[in-house]
Order: sequence, then structure tokens, then C-alpha cells
Amino acid sequence: MRNKLVVTFEGDHVRVISDGVKDHYSQERLWDEVAAVCERHQCYRVLGIAHTTVPPEVIDAYDTARMMRERNIDSRYRIAWVEHSQDALDVIEFAETVLMNRGLPGRLFPDEATARAWLCQDQVAK
Repeated sequence: MRNKLVVTFEGDHVRVISDGVKDHYSQERLWDEVAAVCERHQCYRVLGIAHTTVPPEVIDAYDTARMMRERNIDSRYRIAWVEHSQDALDVIEFAETVLMNRGLPGRLFPDEATARAWLCQDQVAK
């Protein structure tokens, strides 16, 4: 398996399963799918769960901000990401820093429960 990507609308959020090898092309495909599903359902809460076998290059992680901007992924979005591969964490943490420095959505979490709680925290406050 080179790369598996499943993006589904779950009622109150969009769920992304992204497994396997991560490279520039898989990242482009991921953000294409996320943007399309979010727009289709007018839901901008994204929960990503990844099991990366080969992490992206640092330049691809850096390029995530451009990829998101090109797809109009902006402050409407709230993106919570969980990476289960310890080998990929350094690059994913770098991508999170790049996104935060550019004012783009995206936070990395240690587990799905914590990510989901952050993703939906303003729904509970209402």
C-alpha cells in the first residue's frame, strides 16, 4: 500500500484517514479532497488520523501552507490532526509550526479523544 486516503462527512465534522507514504502528490490529493468535502457539506471541522509509513520531506511539510491557501482553507476551518507514527512526528510538528506562523488552521494532538475535544469545544460552549 503506497497511500490510503478516505475523507468522509461525519455529521459534525469531516474525518480524514491518511495512511502510508506521504509525499507532495499525496498531500495535494489530501487537501483537494478535504476542501471538496468541506465545501460540499459546509462543514469546516476536520479530524485527521494518520498512520504514516514514510513521512513527507521537510519541503513538502513547508509547502502545506501554500497548498491550503490555494484551496481556500482559511480561518473558517478548524483542523485537528493525530499522527500515530513516531517517525513522522518531527516533520508533522514542523508543518504545524509553519501553519501557525501563517495564521492557518491546524493543530497536532497526541490522540483522537483530545483532538476531538478541541475540535468541538466551541460547540459545547454554546
